[in-house]
Amino acid sequence: MLSWDDEVTPAPAPRAPQAPVQIQPQLQTAVPPSGRAQRENVALDPALVAKPADSAADIAARRVNAADKRIINGKTDVNQLVPFKYKWAWDKYLAGCANHWMPQEINMQRDIELWKNPNGLTEDERRLVKRNLGFFVTADSLAANNIVLGTYRHITAPECRQYLLRQAFEEAIHTHAYQYIVESLGLDEGEVFNAYHEVASIRDKDEFLIPFIDTLTDPSFTTGTTENDQTLLKSLIVFACLMEGLFFYVGFTQILALGRQNKMMGAAEQYQYILRDESMHCNFGIDLINTIKMENPHLWTPEFRDEIKSLFLRAVELEYRYAEDTMPRGVLGLNAPMFKGYLRFIANRRAQQIGLDPMFAQEENPFPWMSEMIDLKKERNFFETRVIEYQTGGALNWE
Repeated sequence: MLSWDDEVTPAPAPRAPQAPVQIQPQLQTAVPPSGRAQRENVALDPALVAKPADSAADIAARRVNAADKRIINGKTDVNQLVPFKYKWAWDKYLAGCANHWMPQEINMQRDIELWKNPNGLTEDERRLVKRNLGFFVTADSLAANNIVLGTYRHITAPECRQYLLRQAFEEAIHTHAYQYIVESLGLDEGEVFNAYHEVASIRDKDEFLIPFIDTLTDPSFTTGTTENDQTLLKSLIVFACLMEGLFFYVGFTQILALGRQNKMMGAAEQYQYILRDESMHCNFGIDLINTIKMENPHLWTPEFRDEIKSLFLRAVELEYRYAEDTMPRGVLGLNAPMFKGYLRFIANRRAQQIGLDPMFAQEENPFPWMSEMIDLKKERNFFETRVIEYQTGGALNWE
């Protein structure tokens, strides 16, 4: 599980790739039905005679060698999962499966009662919840689209693809969770789901991300050149370090702060599980980035690093504007200025994890309790919180 003190361990140095052996299909000899002469012609024509079976040495030469695998631009069979080269990716896939959860496991009845109570939450707290959902209901869909329609087809290591499939499913679960909260609370779905068009602080973050999605999902985009490989690497950095590793943290902190005050406990519990998933997504993405750098050191130029730093600075600015918009006044013991230091602290950490120098003066983490949330283990007992009969929020009785 990702924590602020984790160190990224690079994968072992790869062996030089071997050119794949082309497999020639064996010819199947068919005997014509029209007589002895035609059968003799078939037998005399070398081109129509079946070739002998391949030798054991030929078969062994065609098998995938783990050392020949590459994260991008690999030549080995992407359908052959083993032998593993990137065992860390497989381990993360297994960890993700072990952490499986579904939104309907969490009882939203107390949240519904609190939301419907005119004195249950302040107007600032309600604004904070709706702004949060307005960003997140589409953010995980953007992440899923980027994986399924873009990143996945450019990654040539099957064990990494296996984790990406799990990650895409988790993004779907997260979108489901936000929809479950919206429906349970009886919020205006049109308002919440269109916030990424209509609320400037949300729209600006999404517009920052969309060009990186559009590039990778363009059917004509392929890797194999320095320029395009850097484009892919840049997109991976944006989504792992800036979207999942930075853009989500103001919202996570706000909702979890509500939960720490025994408010919106069902929503906060779902956000805990989402935070745990996203921390693993970020961790996987950082390992992927560092391995691509190791296998393709020519991509990590000074000019490229400068471009990445400018993206980090822009992301911190956009997320701080979002904090100001969601908290125009102090709420829950939080205020927007507190998040300025927090975002700089996170940005420094993300930069160091991929080999960049910190961009801000030494910053402290003003929310140390968030580290405990990131390290959440889904070993808790749901006897007190599980919904016995799974009902959507709209089906629950308000009376």
